[in-house]
Amino acid sequence: MIVIHADGIRLRQFREADVDDLAAGYEEPNAHTYTRDDAAHWIAYGAPSAWAAGGAAYAVTDPATDRLVGGVSINRIVAERSQGEIGYWVAPWARRRGVATAAARALSAWAFDRGFSRLELLTDLANAASQRVAIAAGYQREGIRRSGGQGIAGRYDLVVWARLAGDPPEPTRRLLPDLPGGLLTDGTVTLRPVGTGDAAFLHSLLSLPDVAGTSVPPIVPDREEVDLRCARSEGWWLAGERADLVITDAHTGAPAGTIGLYYEEPRTATAGIGYAMLPAWRGRGMPTRAVRLLSRWAVESAGIGRLTAGTLPGNAASQRVLEKAGFRREGYLRGRLPGISGTRVDDVVYGLLAADVARDQTARVMIP
Repeated sequence: MIVIHADGIRLRQFREADVDDLAAGYEEPNAHTYTRDDAAHWIAYGAPSAWAAGGAAYAVTDPATDRLVGGVSINRIVAERSQGEIGYWVAPWARRRGVATAAARALSAWAFDRGFSRLELLTDLANAASQRVAIAAGYQREGIRRSGGQGIAGRYDLVVWARLAGDPPEPTRRLLPDLPGGLLTDGTVTLRPVGTGDAAFLHSLLSLPDVAGTSVPPIVPDREEVDLRCARSEGWWLAGERADLVITDAHTGAPAGTIGLYYEEPRTATAGIGYAMLPAWRGRGMPTRAVRLLSRWAVESAGIGRLTAGTLPGNAASQRVLEKAGFRREGYLRGRLPGISGTRVDDVVYGLLAADVARDQTARVMIP
């Protein structure tokens, strides 16, 4: 077996001396507790079986100490397609050091050198850390395998990533980058990504009749759905589909509302914006500030050329927000959105161009 030296790690064969670290470090999400006997069985039978089937099972180690810090493997071989599936795990004492990314890159290169044409990588949509590894290792997102995963809590969807032998090893380009420093702020309002801790707040906001009535579809989601939405929000962001953010008071951090960017047409660099506020925070100018912050980031960081937003014809307050943020009224679409009880509602459409954002920023700089 070839020992592989990579960026800050070394891949080698599993050894009996790895049993304790393997038992302590391997955590399989949504599965059984991993014991020392499981570790011993893997070293004696599991890893050799992977090699015998035409795949690979490497221990990932610290090159300075030779201590086990993770594992990386290729299994589920489809020989007639020259295809395999790559998987990895990292011990708690070695996380946030780029171990999984380095291991995935190294083993992918090894596999392509040995005739593999396609490697797949499957991740839970709620496992953003693993999705970041896939992106960093040059894998492209291909879609969702519905109910493709099985855990003790039941079945769950899997994101399918793949890399071909001819694909470049560089990180896959993202449509929606991370926020600079993790947030956007103007000193009064702060926008931060939605996280799992926001479920209670988000559920209370989405349960308001006026908010639910303008949602698509116009219904109040149950708490389980909101929990899942929060858990998957980073995955949607990484996929370039949408960016969901919480609007907070910049001084206290209190959540006041939400704002989202929905990348509906990447081919034309066109995205939509939507927002909602808790009643206690309305009338303070926060939505206007939030729209300006998100619009500037969308244009300057994500390269979006056109933003759209819509309001109900009678929602004068929301229309003022958009106009103050630089949007222009562009049209009136009859029956564009689903309404309550099977009805259809009209939509007043507003638009903002990248050039509008640039002019707004120039004007603000010139104001004495």
